Amino acid sequence: MDNILLSSALAFIITFFAIPVIIQVAKDKKLFDEPDERKVHKAVIPTLGGLGIFAGFIIATLMGVPAGISSELQYFAAAAIVVFFLGIKDDILVLSASKKFIGQLIAAGILIKFGGVSLNNMHGLLGVYEIPHIASLALSLFTIIVITNSFNLIDGVDGLAGSLGFVTTIVFGSYFFYIGELTYAVMAFALAGSLISFLIYNFSPAKIFMGDTGSLLLGLVNSILVIKFINLASSPAVSFPIEAAPAVGFSILMIPLFDTLRVFGLRIFDRRSPFSPDRTHIHHFLLDLGFSHKKITLTIVFANIIFIVTAFGLRSLGTTTVMGILLAIAVSSIGIIYFMRQKTKAIVVCKSSEKELIKSHKILTLVSDTVEVD
Repeated sequence: MDNILLSSALAFIITFFAIPVIIQVAKDKKLFDEPDERKVHKAVIPTLGGLGIFAGFIIATLMGVPAGISSELQYFAAAAIVVFFLGIKDDILVLSASKKFIGQLIAAGILIKFGGVSLNNMHGLLGVYEIPHIASLALSLFTIIVITNSFNLIDGVDGLAGSLGFVTTIVFGSYFFYIGELTYAVMAFALAGSLISFLIYNFSPAKIFMGDTGSLLLGLVNSILVIKFINLASSPAVSFPIEAAPAVGFSILMIPLFDTLRVFGLRIFDRRSPFSPDRTHIHHFLLDLGFSHKKITLTIVFANIIFIVTAFGLRSLGTTTVMGILLAIAVSSIGIIYFMRQKTKAIVVCKSSEKELIKSHKILTLVSDTVEVD
């Protein structure tokens, strides 16, 4: 317990004092996230907040995990350093999608080959249990890369990625602490400490963004935690095994994972790169419905918590059934939001056309939402 308190407190303090310095340096060097037609912010805001998150996380984790307790920690740190440099180069100089993907493959390869971060059992999903080595390698690579990118893609409004990351790391950390897996508990709580400190500066209105430096790190660490969670929670040897562990693990990352897979699928269907930018993420839909940044963040975080509680409560139904229920709820919800968004856009277009018609003919309407004529 002392190690966890130390790591989370240390991470909080380091990030808290690092962020103001980073903001000032970013302003001096003009390292801003410039607004464009795809981004939702209108002002230039310093990026590189992930530098503070990384510093707090890596120092606190290395300090919090007792020496010799984990042979995997050095490889986790190596993979984190790889994505850190990918992120910081992209934040400062811009990195092509192909180079970023290659870097992520290297980080994932380190985790799978040396860190033991792999999925070699489906634990009953679609009736499948043990899977061949090649399938395990492909599934593990896919999982790590998708989760790593999911937090990068969901990082679209103030406080969203950091708040979701805080929830996921607290849930994973609490479970690992309960079953006595100190390394993963320290990792999770160290990242949670850094994130809560970062959110002081990032929650709407944001003073700084985490950038790719922070979001890629957040995704990578969560990919490690969820794979280890699935493997450990599925084992009857642990003090608290969890039925339908893959579905419960999926639910913990539900919003970023589902949104990423949905958007990737739509882009591939349109014969575009899955990494090509657009405005089809869930937070874009909610923005179009008139939600504020704070309301979007709170709504999505609350929805993610509901998914976690639902999966945990229904875990006795089995992995496939619980996964199906989660996906049905997610698809239905996004369908309703999409319909409401399209209806809102149609009303806006209609009113805009009506206004131009009225102005051109110099007439007044007899409806409640009258248009002022010059």
